[in-house]
Amino acid sequence: MATVQPIRDTEAIENMKRVLKKNGQRDYMLFVTGINTGLRISDILKLKVSDVKNKTHITIKEKKTGKAKRLLLNATFKAELDEYILDMEDDSPLFKSQKGINKPICGIRAWGILNEAADKCGLTEIGTHTLRKTFGYHFYQQYKDVALLQEIFNHSSPSVTLRYIGINSDIIDTAISKFNL
Repeated sequence: MATVQPIRDTEAIENMKRVLKKNGQRDYMLFVTGINTGLRISDILKLKVSDVKNKTHITIKEKKTGKAKRLLLNATFKAELDEYILDMEDDSPLFKSQKGINKPICGIRAWGILNEAADKCGLTEIGTHTLRKTFGYHFYQQYKDVALLQEIFNHSSPSVTLRYIGINSDIIDTAISKFNL
């Protein structure tokens, strides 16, 4: 499996949003949910409307770790989410598949949605983990608090977190670009 990268450039993020919005509100909101929450795709796809409707926080049990997680919905994202779910039933999956009755899209479909949009935007090394990594990368750039990000991600150490969000590879790239014998 190839390693995916965060989307480091904010203009590239905006381009992805524009392309996904053309596909439909569901695809756009899938992307926006991932980059604003830092949740794994497996946890995002399990969400139902009732998990976010009239809530200030998402409260889940993480599929991978089994740990409880409580995450604030920031105001801008919450407003978009509220508009998206306005006419949806409480027991409906947040990201409903067009196949099956009341089923969420699967991880493979989420990957396809993101990769189709990435191709249109000229982005490579994109996958479902790109959403979580993008959240982490920009959170770190804004706050420079690796310990807090480590806690949000439930990582075992700061070095794991920095490697995960691509900061270490950025540092290595910068160092090598200046190195010459």
